[in-house]
Amino acid sequence: MTSLSIQSEQRLWPIDLSALISLPTMSDRQFYEFCRTNANLRIERNSNGEIIVMPPAFADTGNRNGRVFGQLFMWSETDGTGEAFDSSSGFTLPNGAVRSPDAAWIFSDRWNALSPEQQASFAPIAPDFVVELRSSSDTLASLQKKMAEYISNGVRLGLLIDRQNYKVHIYRCDQEPQILDRPESVSCEPEMPGLALKMAKIW
Repeated sequence: MTSLSIQSEQRLWPIDLSALISLPTMSDRQFYEFCRTNANLRIERNSNGEIIVMPPAFADTGNRNGRVFGQLFMWSETDGTGEAFDSSSGFTLPNGAVRSPDAAWIFSDRWNALSPEQQASFAPIAPDFVVELRSSSDTLASLQKKMAEYISNGVRLGLLIDRQNYKVHIYRCDQEPQILDRPESVSCEPEMPGLALKMAKIW
């Protein structure tokens, strides 16, 4: 089983890449350096400080992620009020979790209020919009829990795309998730005026 280690100032911690791992307290700096050292991995940290190490996305999932981000990016360039981010972007939520949604978008005034140093790290901000695309290795329950976390931390609109079941779960603050069955497109209004994801390019 593949493993790697983190060298801290005094201890060597073995890491099993196949699971959620609890480590002795890791500072933000150590976590940032750990992610830089292992840039080929997808790494998140939950609100309890536990590190989640995932393998790179399978090629098919990466292709579909690109189709989601491509539509978001094109809309964002036309709309002009915010910034679009792909799946390599990490954000520190108010609860301390570091998450990397498959696609995200933030109003420009909120993004520009951050310092250059904050923008260059795992920016301490909850995106206004996030998308999570379920891969073959993801459980629906784990992604639903992540979406609930996004909303409780200030995300205004979230989409969970369940490719296996051809469903899209739409999350908004103070509302029960809306589930669409085999939609041809998914409107993101009123939060994202004019944005409608074409699902034929994503399924």
